[in-house]
Amino acid sequence: MNLHNASLAAVAVKSSQYPQTEIPEIALAGRSNVGKSSFINKILNRKSLARTSSTPGKTATLNFYNIDNCLFLVDLPGYGYAKVSPAERERWGKMINSYLSERKQLCHTFLLLDARHKPTENDVQMYNWIVSRHGYAVIIVTKADKIKKSDTEKNLSLIKSTLNASENDKFILFSAVKDTGRAEALELIKTFTEVVE
Repeated sequence: MNLHNASLAAVAVKSSQYPQTEIPEIALAGRSNVGKSSFINKILNRKSLARTSSTPGKTATLNFYNIDNCLFLVDLPGYGYAKVSPAERERWGKMINSYLSERKQLCHTFLLLDARHKPTENDVQMYNWIVSRHGYAVIIVTKADKIKKSDTEKNLSLIKSTLNASENDKFILFSAVKDTGRAEALELIKTFTEVVE
């Protein structure tokens, strides 16, 4: 898998706009501003392939990033952003639910959580959905550089207990600033590059 051969292949708000391929897809789910775009850029070693913003709610579409025709990373709109109108939140919710429940190319959904915060009710709901769909969860704990090393284990324990995580779940502590967790996340991503049956 050549990471240099990566591009934004599709921007979608409905299924007819999804890529018409059988290539496996990994969706990235999480709260607004949790660092999904930064995760994509760091994994692919690109500065601005996925547009980042300090303003929550910036991603309002399903963004499909094609990696060497082996895999798509799918950046989902963030959930839980209060300043978006209720109608817009409902539209995003339907768009995300439709993709997650109907897309047969979806081989896994990674949940991104901020290392500094206890998971929200929305995070727990997404975690439970991921486990019910995929059998186990992959949790990318972002912004690890923003907490003290002495608080890392305490924060991870709080996240795990709030989710009621199982031993089958995979947790990766990640920092787009310090490269923490990139190699581990990339190895895991590569395991999904076989064509979905």
